[in-house]
Amino acid sequence: MRADGTFSVKAFVPTGLAPEPAVTTGLPVGVATMEKHFEGEVAGRSATLFTAAYDQESGIGTYVAMESFEGSVHGRSGAFNFAHSATTTGGDRTAEFFTIVPSSGTGDLTGISGTGSLTVDADGTHRIRLDYELG
Repeated sequence: MRADGTFSVKAFVPTGLAPEPAVTTGLPVGVATMEKHFEGEVAGRSATLFTAAYDQESGIGTYVAMESFEGSVHGRSGAFNFAHSATTTGGDRTAEFFTIVPSSGTGDLTGISGTGSLTVDADGTHRIRLDYELG
């Protein structure tokens, strides 16, 4: 099944956490926490651990994130985790990855599995798509 929604980032808080021992590379590595709110067939909120090696000026870098979502998918309530990552060279997104973490579902979403994607439209609208099964 496919579920679509939109989301907004309600909080993005850098943690100041850095890898130890420090290794100097061409792009700094940062860690932050995020809160997102979702609307549509995917509705609810998520808490996210976000790690990136990214240059703000050029828009070049890669991120890796682990989200804990609670809410509903097609009206079924519960919670689950999903992981995602992508790389950008300034104006594109490549190497995208998105998976629902096996055995992480609760409530009506127990047994959820699948993949998905996150995209940003030209007008700044953030979108989520889940391609999922309930087992």
